[in-house]
Amino acid sequence: MVWTFLALLILSGCGVNTIPTLDEKVNAAWAQVENQYKRRADLIPNLVETVKGYATHEEKTLTEVIEARAKATSVTLNPENLSDPEAMKKFEQSQGALTQALSKLMVVSEQYPNLKANENFIALQSQLEGTENRIAVARKDYIEAVQAYNTEVRTFPGRLWAMIYGAKTEADFHRPGGCGKCSVG
Repeated sequence: MVWTFLALLILSGCGVNTIPTLDEKVNAAWAQVENQYKRRADLIPNLVETVKGYATHEEKTLTEVIEARAKATSVTLNPENLSDPEAMKKFEQSQGALTQALSKLMVVSEQYPNLKANENFIALQSQLEGTENRIAVARKDYIEAVQAYNTEVRTFPGRLWAMIYGAKTEADFHRPGGCGKCSVG
């Protein structure tokens, strides 16, 4: 009885809970990344409608933004497949395409002084800038959570627990700040 208690005490202090705890942090950080990308996607229809009223002959740019948004929202990455580098790459590419389309839209908006003065556009542009900043922070937090998790899974004694749990390293963003940066404003 005493030996069992001592064994449990020793096991509880040597990292048996570290991998599940870090895994939960990775999942929580990923949820924040998804929330911020969703927030950005939700702002786009209002932004497009506002620009459409002023820049009617910029249909190609508006269409690109709408199509990029549709593609970005169709590519999802849930916590179960965060360890799949290919899935992460697809997600990054779709979000990167949306960022590029939004950047083009912001460049186009510079050509229309009345649009730049529109209160609704100014508010939407400000919200988009804030969301891009939130995306950058959420990505940074996710990268840090993945780094801690992957370090634990790949080093001793975490590697032993990883074998027991069947834990694998998580995929990370390939380009630091790649699709989390958008030159708006």
